[in-house]
Amino acid sequence: MIHWRLCLVMSLLLWWPLVGQAEPLRVAAASNVQFALEEIAARFEAEEGISVRMTFGSSGNFRRQIAQGAPFELFISADEAYVEALHDQGLTLDDGVRYARGRLAWIQRSGKTLPDESTPLSAIEAAVTAYQRDEARERIALANPEHAPYGVAARQVLEHAGLWQEMQPLKVIGENVAQAAQFALSDDSRGGLVAYSLAVSPNLDERSEFVPISRDWHEPLYQRMVLLDGAGDAARAFYAYLQGDEASAIFDDHGFDPPDSLEDD
Repeated sequence: MIHWRLCLVMSLLLWWPLVGQAEPLRVAAASNVQFALEEIAARFEAEEGISVRMTFGSSGNFRRQIAQGAPFELFISADEAYVEALHDQGLTLDDGVRYARGRLAWIQRSGKTLPDESTPLSAIEAAVTAYQRDEARERIALANPEHAPYGVAARQVLEHAGLWQEMQPLKVIGENVAQAAQFALSDDSRGGLVAYSLAVSPNLDERSEFVPISRDWHEPLYQRMVLLDGAGDAARAFYAYLQGDEASAIFDDHGFDPPDSLEDD
């Protein structure tokens, strides 16, 4: 009898930690917030002991996946329109909150002539001219405007400058803005229009250079996050943490403007 009870106690002791061990909370996040969010999540995990499993990609693709039942608990979008669409479908617990305002930058490999801040698209103009003269074919990278908010903004900038049609033979499209940044720094590219938050990050290629793009040249990039149906207590805690002062300071360090900033260039 004693032996049987001892075995039962040992089994319970082995099994008990698994009962209290929560599954990591599942987050779908825009690729432009990757570096900032990894830093925030690391601090949250250290302070709260809650594991965060993050998947990065384009906001438009995540909206579609969530609508199709992807098991995420928190959606951190680069564009509030995708959050609003999910809310309208009844797939969120609230209407979300703005957490940052983004902007664009021209990024390129160092060693090439860097455009002046007053004429940040001069490199694209030069690449178009060289192509039209059959002198060179240097690629121009941007995220996919079909589902990536920073791709939409890049197209708006190029249309504003009258370059969208002319640069079509040179464009190379990234599935998301992080991939566009990789393409922009490749050997056969002149550069690309990507998120400013990626351009300023020390995690990006150290051989890169950039100039910011005027916010006046594209629609505001208000970034919004939202709790999704089925979100647990861990997701709610992280959602609240992302709205705190420490997270806001990290977003600021990574080149984001405050969420309701009206500042323009």
